[in-house]
Amino acid sequence: MSAWRWAAASTIGTSHLRTGAPRQDAYGVRRTGNGRICAVVSDGAGSATYGGPGAWIVCREFLAQAQSWSTNSPGLPEDQIISDWIDAIRDRISRAAERRASAPRQFAATLAAVFATDSEALVIQVGDSVVAGRADGSWTVPLWPESGEYASTTYFVTDSPSPRLNLAREAVSFDGFALFSDGIETIALDHSEQQAHRPFLDPMIKAIDNAPGSGRLAPLSGHLASYLDSDRVNDRTDDDKTLILLSRRP
Repeated sequence: MSAWRWAAASTIGTSHLRTGAPRQDAYGVRRTGNGRICAVVSDGAGSATYGGPGAWIVCREFLAQAQSWSTNSPGLPEDQIISDWIDAIRDRISRAAERRASAPRQFAATLAAVFATDSEALVIQVGDSVVAGRADGSWTVPLWPESGEYASTTYFVTDSPSPRLNLAREAVSFDGFALFSDGIETIALDHSEQQAHRPFLDPMIKAIDNAPGSGRLAPLSGHLASYLDSDRVNDRTDDDKTLILLSRRP
């Protein structure tokens, strides 16, 4: 059983800097025992007053639910368990909205998460944030990002009466994952072929593959943040940019 290690970073988009808007992406990673890893990315809606806090709640509550469930449960959770977690996230957002005399839709945020063991993975998605998995040197995207009914829209955890929740179970021994918000989709995905863009992901995850130790790699996370905030990336996207890179290569 190989230990997971990761680098992760989130940087504000240049469009947000111009308008004075805060960063609206959030992310989190947690090891939940027995070699399992859980990671999540959320992108708060730019049109929502509290999109950033909404994304933070999505990530924090999802990981809390995963940790609590894992304490007494082996393997990966069933579909109904995931639905229960989404309900718990929505309940927490509703309470946050009440405290601010607002509405849950003002906390609109996407969700992309992976819960993995050494031999299988569960990918969870609401909206257009993405999970890509690597096995045997190849990248797959189990759930393609979903756009909404209109241009430049998507689906959110707060959608009424219920969110558009997608799940994919992969009986694959993944040795790497990349999770990212739509701010870097044009860089990390090949939309013409509907597949991950290996010329971007392979070099990015190589440093994680070769790093010693396990858990969060603080120096590499700092380097990743600098890269996401570089002119090379900002020239291609003006949105917030979040990327988690996980590896368990020996």
